[in-house]
Amino acid sequence: QVQLVESGGGLVQAGGSLRLSCAASGRAISSYAMGWFRQAPGKEREFVAADTWSDGTTYYADSVKGRFTISRNNAKNTVYLQMNSLKSEATAVYYCAAPPRSGRVVGIRTTTAYDYWGQGTQVTVSS
Repeated sequence: QVQLVESGGGLVQAGGSLRLSCAASGRAISSYAMGWFRQAPGKEREFVAADTWSDGTTYYADSVKGRFTISRNNAKNTVYLQMNSLKSEATAVYYCAAPPRSGRVVGIRTTTAYDYWGQGTQVTVSS
């Protein structure tokens, strides 16, 4: 079983920054793609960012491109989401996700591509 634990959320003013962490256990993430999603109150869970293990290709939602950065430290089995220039619409619970198997992930931007989810960490951006 894979366990994912997010941390680093909190309250920040608009324009500020936060770095989220996702610590994985039960599996080495070095051979797996990893993703970040978020869910605002009353809204569907939406894709934020993902990266592949093989060539380091990264994917971002248009709404965060240029401001958010996904990265990983395989030695620490941890994935990060650096969020800069935060806007009030970024307020949501942020989830880390892992796919069921290694290798290429079909539909890497969709929730159905992932079997394992963390408990989420709240990010609140005040305007």
